[in-house]
Order: sequence, then structure tokens, then C-alpha cells
Amino acid sequence: MHRSVAVIGAGQAGLAMSRCLTDNSIDHIVLERGGTANSWRHERWDSLRLLTPNWLSRLPGWTYNGPDPDGYMTNADVIRHLDLYRDSINAPIQNNTTVESVRPTDGGFETATSQGPVSSRAVVIASGACSNPHIPDIAMAIPASVRQLTPIRYRNPDQLDDGRVLVVGASASGAQIADELARAGHPVTLAVANHVRLPRRYRGRDIHWWLDTLGILTERWDEVDDISKARRTPSLQVIGTPEGRDLDLNSLTEVGVDLVGKLVGVSAGKAQFSGSLANVIASADLKLDRLLDRIDEHAALHDLGRQLTDPYRLPPTAVPEPCLDASLIDISTIIWATGYRPTYPWLPDHLLDRKGAIEHEGGVMTQPGMYTLGLP
Repeated sequence: MHRSVAVIGAGQAGLAMSRCLTDNSIDHIVLERGGTANSWRHERWDSLRLLTPNWLSRLPGWTYNGPDPDGYMTNADVIRHLDLYRDSINAPIQNNTTVESVRPTDGGFETATSQGPVSSRAVVIASGACSNPHIPDIAMAIPASVRQLTPIRYRNPDQLDDGRVLVVGASASGAQIADELARAGHPVTLAVANHVRLPRRYRGRDIHWWLDTLGILTERWDEVDDISKARRTPSLQVIGTPEGRDLDLNSLTEVGVDLVGKLVGVSAGKAQFSGSLANVIASADLKLDRLLDRIDEHAALHDLGRQLTDPYRLPPTAVPEPCLDASLIDISTIIWATGYRPTYPWLPDHLLDRKGAIEHEGGVMTQPGMYTLGLP
């Protein structure tokens, strides 16, 4: 089979690329390991909602037009949203196709797949950034008696045995899962490393409205001061719920979650935690205040005050008493909410950096004719 472009992945990035290629009359095929929105169908917990409000769910030629623009899509809503978009653009998707290798040829590229080879002049990798959980090496030292899960295998609190749950990581996934488990009656300890604290709403507007209004969401990669640092920024510590409530370390403490520092080791049957929790909390609160100051300055400069509520701010994060270790005998389950590291076993090594990530500048890879879309 020959096409001008082979797109790998039929999630939101792959579908968006398909629409743009169609708009420019470029023939292509979208290769998908499962079906459209595969990760949303099979690798998300039951209660998960988008962290962005519905009005912000934009794709080329496609915007949300439902009855709840300020709400947050459920898992099923996201699948339906992407299915409708796929059908509207008549995307040329080949489902249940596993990519085995991509190699340059004289005329472009040959992509070997489970359903036969595909030759093309260009390749776009849109396989997603949240499909391969990163599990630190510490996990190998955890006793076999402790069950270990990642967010793509966690589904709901009923799935877990009795006993304390250690959630490692306090960004979006870890904070949401810890919150859900505690509200369901599980004893929960949350190991906290660097995180981004934000209110769900500020001055009557969703925090993403402000990020959009300030231009933060539309900054080009080459406009960012330190792109490597920006790509390592943790996901926002927020939650999408019908009532639009806040989710931060204070709210987690209120529902009974015990906070400890970053998990740094396992020794003599104990999990060991960093003593830097107070500093991590202070840093997150400082960055939060800086962003809210910027929002207030923008509101004053553009005379938005009459459209907004008063500038109420969340109280500072309460710092718990230091806890440097915990017996693993008391822990029945560990959930590794420690981020994602996409893997590309089907790409040549020279296209990847030392950590296995794709080398690119603004989505343009080092191999001419190869591109990537949908990465941080």
C-alpha cells in the first residue's frame, strides 16, 4: 500500500492531522493499534473526566456544541466526541494495526505493520504521550505481597483490597486517585514531589479560561524560555467535576489523606520519603501566587473587574508533620502515578534521545520527512 503520508495513531492528534491533510488534498492513512480513542476506551479509570472545560475541546473544524460548555467531559463523552469527529472527517483509519518498524527508503519510508507494509513520502507520529506509565526502579524492591498498579490499570476503589494505599505522585492522576480512594473509605498515603497547584476557578472563571486569555496555551515552542524545563512540568493539580470543586493538598488532607515527601527508596521493609515536603509545598504555593498576580494585573489592565468576582485566593497549604518512612507491612497497594514515558521500539535509535524520547524541534524530527504531533 502506498500513501503520501502515514499517520501513526487515531487519537485526537492523529485525527486532527488527518483533517488537516484532507483539507490540503493530501492522501494518507491513519494506522491505529486498536480503535479510535483506544486509550480512552481501555486505559482510563471509571470516574475520570477531562481537566479542561468542554468549550476548550477544539479540533480543526470542530468545537463543542453541547448543553454544558462549562462542564467536563466524562470518559464516555470523550470517546463519543472523538468518534463523531472521526465520522465527520471520514478519516481513512486502518484499525487493529500494530506498527512494527519505520525505516527510510529512497522514495520516503516503509512502515512495517501487523497488516502488511505501508510506503509513504512522510510519516507523522501521533501515538500519544500518556500510554506508557513510567514506573521508577524503586518498584523492583517492593515485596511481592504489595500489589502494584499504574493509572492505566486502576479502574475504581472496589478493585483494591483492604489496607492502606500508597499513591506515589501528586499531580493530576495521583491527586485524583488519592481523593477518590479516600472518599471511598480507603486509608491513603500520598507521596508528594514537585506539583503545580491551581484553583479550579479564579474570579468566577475556569483556570483554563485564564491560561487561554493570557496566551499561555498558545505559546509556540520557540517562544518558551526553557523548553526542556517546560516539557518536564507536571500536569496541573486540578479535577473536573460537575460542581467544579478544587483539588489540592489541603482538600486531600480534609478527606483523610496522609501526606509524605517524595518516595526515594525502600530499605529494611520500609518505604523511605524525602524530607523536602515543606520546600516542595512552598514552591508550589509561590508559583500559584505569581500566576494569580499575573491574572489580577491582566484583569486590571483590560478593565475586566466588572465581569469578574472578587480575587479570593486559596489558603496556603498546611505543612504536615515530617514522616520519613513507613512500614510496607501496612501497605496493601501502591499506585504509581509517576508520569508517562512514551516508548518507540519501532523507531531507529538515532531518532531518540538518551531517555528514549523523540528528538524534535516543534514537531519536526531529525529525519527529513518525519514529524510528531501531540507531545508536550
